[in-house]
Amino acid sequence: MSTTIRTLGAPGDLGWVVMAHGEVYAREYGWDATFEALVLEIVAEFVAKRDRAGVEAWIAEVDGERAGTVFCMPGDDGEAKLRILLVDPRFRGHGVGRLLVDNCLAFARGAGYRRVVLWTNSVLVSARRIYETAGFGLVEEDPHHSFGHDLVGQTWALDL
Repeated sequence: MSTTIRTLGAPGDLGWVVMAHGEVYAREYGWDATFEALVLEIVAEFVAKRDRAGVEAWIAEVDGERAGTVFCMPGDDGEAKLRILLVDPRFRGHGVGRLLVDNCLAFARGAGYRRVVLWTNSVLVSARRIYETAGFGLVEEDPHHSFGHDLVGQTWALDL
């Protein structure tokens, strides 16, 4: 398997990010369309800000097929936000998620961010392992009802 990371921008990338998130999270967690709508909002925000410094998104490809994605967006007070990490289930366990996160962190450092934060949910165990391995620490947990389920939201952070 040959894995490459490229910046998002090929025809169909934006739609694929939204579709893949909606399909994977519905199938694996039973999340409803409100999650796909949230991903759509994040993608639209990216498009509106993509020409600014400190904003980028990537697609991982395995043997030329889209396999994953991650976004880096500006947050508050010099922080970057790591957003909407996804690895297609067919490509999990091959380091794709770690490559995407490492790429995002390298970009954030190069862009001058001092810290990277992310929000996830406790049920996303594989993603949380990637974040922990990359050095992120859990900052906060909050129960919430979203995407048709009772969940525990988590904020993670990494000082660069």
